[in-house]
Amino acid sequence: MINIDLKPMLKGGISRYSLCVAVAKRSREINDEIVEKREREKVITEGKPVSMAVEDILSGRYIIQESEEIKNY
Repeated sequence: MINIDLKPMLKGGISRYSLCVAVAKRSREINDEIVEKREREKVITEGKPVSMAVEDILSGRYIIQESEEIKNY
């Protein structure tokens, strides 16, 4: 289980809801990529999809864009 500081991830007024949805979506994408690579190339990956998704968001490789409905709420 990872325990991270949310403050850097919530910069720019991103809501916790949007962060949760973004991490879940990115981790599903990563998991799908891992499954595809395993079937094709028999690759063994290290790391968990959720941890990798958090790293992508923290590093800026994956950017969260909130809808106007959430921003105005």
